[in-house]
Amino acid sequence: MVNRAVLTHRLFTGVSRQHLGSLIAELAEPWQAVVEGRRHEVRGGVRKRAAGAGARHQLVFTERVVATLIHLRHDLPHAVLGLLFGVDRSIVTRAIGEIRTLLARRGCAVPDRPGVRLRTLADVFAYAQAEGVELRLDATEIQVRRPVAGRGGRRAFVSGKKKQNTMKATVIADHLGRTLWTDALRPGRMHDATAARNEGIADCFRHFPEVEVLLDDGYLGLRRDHPGQAITPPRKPNKSALADVHARWEQARHQHSSDRITVEHALADHKRWKQLLRWTHRRNNLPDTYRAIAGLVSDRTANV
Repeated sequence: MVNRAVLTHRLFTGVSRQHLGSLIAELAEPWQAVVEGRRHEVRGGVRKRAAGAGARHQLVFTERVVATLIHLRHDLPHAVLGLLFGVDRSIVTRAIGEIRTLLARRGCAVPDRPGVRLRTLADVFAYAQAEGVELRLDATEIQVRRPVAGRGGRRAFVSGKKKQNTMKATVIADHLGRTLWTDALRPGRMHDATAARNEGIADCFRHFPEVEVLLDDGYLGLRRDHPGQAITPPRKPNKSALADVHARWEQARHQHSSDRITVEHALADHKRWKQLLRWTHRRNNLPDTYRAIAGLVSDRTANV
């Protein structure tokens, strides 16, 4: 065992100690409800002992949060974390599963609005229309394990762009690169615009007509369906056009890229967490992991 106070340092957890303290205070009650619910299922009824009686947790709640953050930040194996905290690997596995789910449910922080969080795409569009925020949307892909041979849907994860087995995450950020939302991850073979449509972006455009979203060339279909709201780079003029037309096009395209680059910065912030560089675990755990990391990153950038 090592000094557990050292493990709470930002170099290990990826968050400041102040941020860690607020996380512990926020998640303590939901975690207790999860534990009581699991014990209720095991008992098959109400508890028969007084509150606080019975066996103690070998890994207390604070240490469970720290172990989960270290796992998300550095992708340390569960066995290594068990050695650091002096418990069995299975205890760490259960702790990470519990805390990761709670982190994923938090959503993303709203800039300068303490206690308010965005969890759905409709929440983001409502916030953008109320505050007059111009959104930036983009997708990123994370390499995953190749599905087992003979299993249905194996080709769905093969990305035509990356030439790898990937899963695709769609992320929305504001003009300062602050993460506002991320979706349920999709197989890498799915087109970027299709992934956005499957999340209900067409309904959001219809219900929030004043919201504008900056996009790249991968979302030309959205620009066609929602002109004036889905904004992509300007189309290239014909070769026969005058030189000044091409110059204005180059300038407009460069300005659009400069305005949209903040969502790329948001994606880069997410990829600083090692688990999102290459996912080597079960694919069904990746959506919760990405949402958990996006929520943690949004906490840090919300006050920028």
